[in-house]
Amino acid sequence: MLNAFTLRLPAPEEALPGRSERMFSVPEKHAVLGTPLLGPYPEGFETADFALGCFWGAERRFWRTPGVWTTVVGFQGGSTPNPISEEVADGRTGHAETVRAVFDPAKVSYEELLKLFWESHDPTQGFRQGNDVGTHCRSMLFHHSEGQRAAAQRSRDDYQRLLREAGYGTITTEIVPAEDFPFYPAEARHQQYLDANPGGYCGLGGTGVPFTAEAGA
Repeated sequence: MLNAFTLRLPAPEEALPGRSERMFSVPEKHAVLGTPLLGPYPEGFETADFALGCFWGAERRFWRTPGVWTTVVGFQGGSTPNPISEEVADGRTGHAETVRAVFDPAKVSYEELLKLFWESHDPTQGFRQGNDVGTHCRSMLFHHSEGQRAAAQRSRDDYQRLLREAGYGTITTEIVPAEDFPFYPAEARHQQYLDANPGGYCGLGGTGVPFTAEAGA
């Protein structure tokens, strides 16, 4: 249901106060990969956080990618600590639906995951993704290192050129430090949702514009 915060992010003082602890449990293991959702993660592996609309289909894209060790869906980018999904969907927390991917950089690079990110949604739509409308559907990249920040910004600029050539508008993706926006895991029913519900809703859809190797040339 649309409300005052569907298409406007709440200021910190307008956001729900949240709570000091998570109100629900999160499964220990990934339903598909069998790896820990919340850690511990292997030494030398990296973490990357992507928001690209409904996280059900987005998570499946990442867990199917060779080199991705585990994935977990959650909420990031807002002001409310330890939110529940209904609060996020109402726009009252400022969070975006986010997929956290823990990956082995010896098997898949962050740049390859960025390619998957850009091609899996339309990053020009602002507070929506297809038929899904709201600030929780916005496009965001949360970087965990200076290297990730530089790669994310470079890939955005490269993909912007390709989108403009294809007739699309300006990318609205926010690129922000992960350390400024804690990641809050979502409820158990959202984790690996499309594994438990193979015919379930997946609103994921890209522009059809490939992120080619020549993008930055």
